Amino acid sequence: MRYVAAALLCALGNKDINAANMEKILKGAGVDVDSAEVEKVVSELAGKNTEELIAEGMEKISSVPAGGGAAAPAAAAGGAAGGDAPKEEAKKEESEEEEDDDMGFGLFD
Repeated sequence: MRYVAAALLCALGNKDINAANMEKILKGAGVDVDSAEVEKVVSELAGKNTEELIAEGMEKISSVPAGGGAAAPAAAAGGAAGGDAPKEEAKKEESEEEEDDDMGFGLFD
């Protein structure tokens, strides 16, 4: 993913998508560069328009269902089984946080 991001940064900066430009970006970000991966991305993107590739990818991903709704009820059910102890603990934590909130000064003082 970092190699694709470097290639897109090259395109965004109106530079050629080549190994030298990508390695410069990756090294600037402190990433260890795998030359084989860089060459693979360069060869896959050679002669292609990045805007068209992004538009094509957005079209494909829009058809993927985002089914995250089932996990939320399961998490809520797990929290309800805890009993009264977490409520008491939450009250104690909340009061401690309230004491530290102002740290002796206000935002608009």
